Amino acid sequence: MIQNVLHDIGAIGLYGVISVCLFFLVFGMTLIRACLLKEPFLKSMSTLPLDDGEPASTKGASHNE
Repeated sequence: MIQNVLHDIGAIGLYGVISVCLFFLVFGMTLIRACLLKEPFLKSMSTLPLDDGEPASTKGASHNE
């Protein structure tokens, strides 16, 4: 039954080629974007999980009290 369904759809092999091309296009664009990121942006994003939202000058004062 499935053979008949796939046989009736014309150019079914084209869908595989289109999906692989689309995958490599998205992967390539993501790789290019990752390579073009600036160093200051990467440093600020790397410290973001450790940031509790307080300014740096008040962080030490709260522990001394």
